[in-house]
Amino acid sequence: MNIKVPEYVKKIKPYPPGKPIDEVKREIGVEKVIKLASNENPLGPSPKALEAIVKGLGDLHRYPDGSCFYLRRRLSEKYGWPFDGIVIGNGSNEIIEMVLKAFASDGDEIVVPQPSFLMYNLAATALGLVARPIPLRDFRIDLSEMSRAVTEKTRVVFINNPNNPTGTVIRTGEWEAFLKSVPKDLLIVIDEAYIEFVKSRECISGVDYINMTGPWVVVVRTFSKAYGLAGLRVGYGVMHPDVAGFLNRVRQPFNVNFLAQVAALAALDDDDFLEKTRQLVWGQLEYLYREVEALGLSYLPTEANFFLIKLPVNSHQVYKRLLQRGIIARAMDSYGLEQYLRVSVGLEEENRLFIENLKEVLEDLEC
Repeated sequence: MNIKVPEYVKKIKPYPPGKPIDEVKREIGVEKVIKLASNENPLGPSPKALEAIVKGLGDLHRYPDGSCFYLRRRLSEKYGWPFDGIVIGNGSNEIIEMVLKAFASDGDEIVVPQPSFLMYNLAATALGLVARPIPLRDFRIDLSEMSRAVTEKTRVVFINNPNNPTGTVIRTGEWEAFLKSVPKDLLIVIDEAYIEFVKSRECISGVDYINMTGPWVVVVRTFSKAYGLAGLRVGYGVMHPDVAGFLNRVRQPFNVNFLAQVAALAALDDDDFLEKTRQLVWGQLEYLYREVEALGLSYLPTEANFFLIKLPVNSHQVYKRLLQRGIIARAMDSYGLEQYLRVSVGLEEENRLFIENLKEVLEDLEC
């Protein structure tokens, strides 16, 4: 191809998407597929969100509210956050991209934990930025090393809390020490996509650290996980209004579609559904832990709706054999964790079938 492409774009490895469930059914010839790979809500969408979508169908000929006024207002009312400090995005991914577009330019650096959410590196590379990965310590984000990695070229530090794929969290003491150790003009993005599932009292909440004069904290959250709206792509960032002002300069007009806005607004007040989701996840995690232990395997306790299982063989072997049985989990080789399988919490019957098939697969592999 004779089109000129920037070298940093050529180096990008595309995000590895999973196959559609119907395509998996067709390929392997099964009627039912259990998907435990993408950390989705096993209960489906919030019922109140579905009602709002149906009511909104007659307005699809209108452009969506470009400022997401009603969703921002409700978030502000419910949590006491500054209205002008809330930015809504087409999924939390877009908030991450907005931060980089607004506060970094070609050649600048970001600091990221490794392994963590792959989109930090992908978004940075696509903008010509340099990502500096900092290895986890004992499966936890090493804030001390991340602080030491900050240089005069660093513009943004990303922290995933709970971290994907390990499910570990940031504790108050280490977090506050980190804030004191980094420059005051640094931007720190705390990605809290799974914060609704956290039970630990030691885990920080990023929104408690927003109203300060630096370092500047941006908290990113989503309606994709606990609220069951992954298919509509709606996330949001909470930050100082001055920071939000710059994100809005690079934000695309009408970036969040109309149905996503009305669904998120309804889901936000569906407290019963949110609690039902939490109780399902917490209860089924206890079941899965017990069953994994009974198989003689170790696992990493989690504060999210997924967890890591350590296998006696390369996880891709197990992933492929489970897939042939109609069960989709996530091999962690692309994260550098070749012996680990990440499993999302499903419904009770789905989790039971996963355990039964995992046992048979390991027996077939003579593990």
